[in-house]
Amino acid sequence: MFEPKLPDLGSLLRPEGLQLLKSHGLLVSLIERMILSEVTDQVTLTDEERQASINNYLRQNNVASPDALGKLIEASGLSEEAFYAQLLRPAQLARLARDEFSAKAEARFLTEKERLDRVVYSLLRLNTQSQAQELYLRIAHREANFSELAARFSEGTERNTNGVVGPVPLNQSHPVLSEKLRAAKPGVLLEPFRVDRWWVVARLERFAPATFDERMAEQMSMELLQEWVKQETSRTLSALESNPDGSAAS
Repeated sequence: MFEPKLPDLGSLLRPEGLQLLKSHGLLVSLIERMILSEVTDQVTLTDEERQASINNYLRQNNVASPDALGKLIEASGLSEEAFYAQLLRPAQLARLARDEFSAKAEARFLTEKERLDRVVYSLLRLNTQSQAQELYLRIAHREANFSELAARFSEGTERNTNGVVGPVPLNQSHPVLSEKLRAAKPGVLLEPFRVDRWWVVARLERFAPATFDERMAEQMSMELLQEWVKQETSRTLSALESNPDGSAAS
């Protein structure tokens, strides 16, 4: 991976200016933007990639003519060069992520698979064990359906969706609930169990394991790029803090 050559921040601002940016939570964002600008400036898109990005922008903004595009550029307050630089940056980042990190994408996927698996499940959160047991038996004996009881009795936000949660990442739920769902079979009602202060009745509706396809490879590559940017940002901040005059090491 090539190293970004950042401008010397100390030459742009006096130390008190850098401290002001830091105190307002702006310094990290500034450094990240500088790194992204530096690395994307080194990415050359093909004519096809460039035109695809422009066409996508035109579709998203319902731009049907060169005159309309010109008005958008004018309204942005940017020069034409800066406008197109912003428009093309997502494509440049995607290209950079693919070129630099695609070889590590599958390994990351295998490490992160539990986070990427998705589930749809029905949920009832109740205050007492006795009520949870009663409603569990009513569902199990087909005296009532899950969605009706959730809408009436659930104490959580799932009552607004008739008890249905998802699709969501499996590990987004409470660890106890995630463990129960991972071991469950779709359509099988789980007996009431405790999750923090709630008594829970749950049923796994659908389990969608993540697969390593082209879309997932792009996602993993982009996540690796984002981590790299954070590491470079941290390195630059450390260099700033180690120099009393506020300048970053080159």
